[in-house]
Formats: sequence, C-alpha cells, structure tokens
Amino acid sequence: MLLDGETQFSNRQAVTATAVSTNFIDLQEVGTRPFGNGPLRRDIGGWGIDLLVQVTQNFAGGTSIAVQMQTDDNPGFTSATTVAATPAVPVAQLVAGYRFPMSDFPVGTVERYVRLNYVVVGTMTAGTITAAVAAGVDRNV
Repeated sequence: MLLDGETQFSNRQAVTATAVSTNFIDLQEVGTRPFGNGPLRRDIGGWGIDLLVQVTQNFAGGTSIAVQMQTDDNPGFTSATTVAATPAVPVAQLVAGYRFPMSDFPVGTVERYVRLNYVVVGTMTAGTITAAVAAGVDRNV
C-alpha cells in the first residue's frame, strides 16, 4: 500500500472529540469543454479511488466513532455536504489496525474540497487515526 502526504487527511491524528481531519484535499478548478461548450463536470467518485481510514493507536473512553466524507466549494467548509458515512463503530473495535468501512470515494464527490469528519460519541481519552487516498489498499484484513 502506498500513501502520499499530499493526499493525506490525517496522520496519526488524535481524535478525542468530534473533529474534522487535519488536512483537506483540493481537487482544483475544473476545466472547460473544448470549443467553449461550458465547464467540465467534476465527479471523482465511483471509479475505485481507494481510501484508507485506519486506527493507529487504540481508542479508550467514549462510546463510538463514525467517519463522514464531506465536500464543499470553499476551503472553510461553510456549507459542507456529507457524501458518505460509516456506521458508528463501538470503541471496543477501535484497536490499532482497525479499518473503517469506507473503501473509496463515492459517486457524487463533485465539489472542489474534500475532508473527513470524525463523529465521536462520548469523550475518548486516547486513540489516533491515519486517513489518506491510498494506492493498492490490502483487502485481506
């Protein structure tokens, strides 16, 4: 599996309360169609762009965590849209190596900026997450 710092949402980010990923990804401006027929439409989802969201340190305290993928047309995410979400995962399962069930970008990822939102129930006292676009995610776990 290959990870690139430019496409990393979180690198061992401590998540003790609901929070957004340390980084977001800028998908850049869309171009225009040839011969001036309007802008191209962006939708990067549905084509197997692998996403890894993995616990890197055991979680303790709290009840559960769910992960949401959000997009927006501005980097402040003032009108963020959630395009995918995992179910809430109980803290007992959140041990190092656990991978959240969000395997790729969904159809509908159409806005310029993308981030993750970690929704925590309760107060975690420990635990970290690494999340990134990943080439060649091992599916044998």
